[in-house]
Amino acid sequence: MNELEQKALERELLDAIVELAIREDVGSGDMTSRTAVHAELQLEHVCRVKQDGVIAGLGLMQQVFARIDPAISCELLVSEGAEVVAGTEVALVRGSARSILTAERTALNFLQRMSGIATEARRYVRAIEGTGAKILDTRKTAPGLRAADKLAVRLGGGVNHRFGLFDMIMIKDNHIAAAGGITAALMRVQRENYGRLPVEVEVASVAQLTELLPLVDDPGVDRVLLDNMSLVELRECVALVDGRVPLEASGNVTLKTVGEIAATGVEYISVGSLTHSVAALDIHLDSRDEGDR
Repeated sequence: MNELEQKALERELLDAIVELAIREDVGSGDMTSRTAVHAELQLEHVCRVKQDGVIAGLGLMQQVFARIDPAISCELLVSEGAEVVAGTEVALVRGSARSILTAERTALNFLQRMSGIATEARRYVRAIEGTGAKILDTRKTAPGLRAADKLAVRLGGGVNHRFGLFDMIMIKDNHIAAAGGITAALMRVQRENYGRLPVEVEVASVAQLTELLPLVDDPGVDRVLLDNMSLVELRECVALVDGRVPLEASGNVTLKTVGEIAATGVEYISVGSLTHSVAALDIHLDSRDEGDR
């Protein structure tokens, strides 16, 4: 899948995510706003962050408001990926009070989750500055939200790993066991990889890497995943490979350990917690009364 195809898929999935999110929340209509709020009431709401972080998801927030009511104005005051401090106003929303209240929760759900992911990604990127390594995400995303989760990682400065099972061949421990070993798995991939997708192979020990190295050029390996290895083992693997193939470290990576992992010389570090354990950024949408204007 080329870059244009990837962008088209991401846009298609993001559109579908917004539609589903609205459907599950609004359903047949917002009965509270419909009954409690006057139909003609127009208001301005301010979207303000309550803690420092990186903003992501503004585009989806705008999309939610436009889908609920095209007449709503959602003016962005910062850019996607911007670092903000607590108290920063990131958007002004004007229009029908009923419509704004209907869209509020769904819009904030996207903005809070994606900003939380982007904020954490930025922390990891900062922690390895100067090493040359890159922070990767994984497929450990919320079901149905992968396109949004991975967009947030990019906005935080991270790099996307494969999107799904279709755009990269990644031979992991269970594949190796099922195929009868690393060599057997790679030989089968060589025969069946008609689309010439990139190939990554997971190894869990220096011994497995030693077995894999003669196969790096033929049948060919584009990246090697070093799974749950100690710092000593990572350094040994980096020395053994000596630049022949890019190396990715993975497994229980934290902000406390990522700097030492990057210093071993690996090119990539994948961090599942960026998306599977995200803490949403605290962001509110509040009505702005006359005294605040």
